[in-house]
Amino acid sequence: MNEAMIRGVLEEAVASGGIAGAVVAVTSAEAPVLEIAVGRQSVDAPAPMQGDSVFWIASMTKALTTVAALQLVEQGKLSLDGPIGEVLPDLETPLVLEGFGADGAPLTRPVETKLTLKHLLTHTSGFSYDFANADLARYLKQTGSPIAATGLKAGLRQPLMFEPGTRWEYSIGIDWAGQAVEAVSGMPLDAYFEAHVTGPLGMRDTVFMPRADQAPRRVAMHKRNADGGLEVVPFEPRPAPEFLAGGAGLFSTAPDYMAFLRMILNQGGGLLKPETVAAMGSNQIGALRAGKIGSVNPVLTAEADFYPEMDSKWGLGFLLNPEKGAFGRSPNSLAWAGLPNCYYWIDREKGLGALILMQILPSGDVGALKAAAGFEYALYASL
Repeated sequence: MNEAMIRGVLEEAVASGGIAGAVVAVTSAEAPVLEIAVGRQSVDAPAPMQGDSVFWIASMTKALTTVAALQLVEQGKLSLDGPIGEVLPDLETPLVLEGFGADGAPLTRPVETKLTLKHLLTHTSGFSYDFANADLARYLKQTGSPIAATGLKAGLRQPLMFEPGTRWEYSIGIDWAGQAVEAVSGMPLDAYFEAHVTGPLGMRDTVFMPRADQAPRRVAMHKRNADGGLEVVPFEPRPAPEFLAGGAGLFSTAPDYMAFLRMILNQGGGLLKPETVAAMGSNQIGALRAGKIGSVNPVLTAEADFYPEMDSKWGLGFLLNPEKGAFGRSPNSLAWAGLPNCYYWIDREKGLGALILMQILPSGDVGALKAAAGFEYALYASL
């Protein structure tokens, strides 16, 4: 592997102002292969980026929550296909938003299909995100309802945007899956992770609320200023008042997340059965297409389509590319991302996991995307 080539691409991204800094890492099923840190943790401070710098990984949390839920499926405490309303009464008879009346009032009807854990884990539940769906954003504004990011359970009690199973739309479904993990395990989500996911994998730096000793390694959040340069924006984790976000709440490091990717490469590594990991990496949404996310809040996220020329699918926790990627990523690799431009994938054919962590808003920032693409290109070119 040509470390100098990869480092050169990343250092150019920093020198050109594309990114403030980044950590990239590559692992095989057996051990770490590569780790490079470039740039600074903050454009306002001299501290260099470190291999174990701490990032808000946002939706990279979803894969861990999916693993937790599937552990409980294996134990018979949760069912993939049974009505999840039996575990979470709030989901027994949710409403579907059909539109708005002439007076602007929301028009809703009772759901016709029983919601399942599988719907929640595959983003086919009918739930959405307020930053991605204009109708949901309008509903929340009209009704004065909180968004899920407040950490209030009322923020999870949103109407469905469509009948479960009829389309793929990125959503708070895995936040609800985290609630199901808590309901049947009798443990808060952070305690469950420590006992059954992050703890066994040695992911000591992966937490919902960063510890005081991690403060010197925390990476600042950045955005573009009017001149296109990067500036720091206030971003402090706030204690979740009512629920831990299984969909987006974790902070972590590259070495920690590499341990998680190795577990998947090792067919569960004792945390899951091989057949469960096989299901995570196979199409679970039939003829539906996954991977396209809208945007009604460009400050937070740009529109995204991870594989625009492909009929991409969703497994359990991961996006799947049915064809070879532009830079050599093998077909049926597993992938996803975190809002502040954190990206990872698991190339099962080549036996490697890779990630690039940055802290820039909005998601899909051009400089960050260029750095991520450059990393992937250089990685495959050097294999």
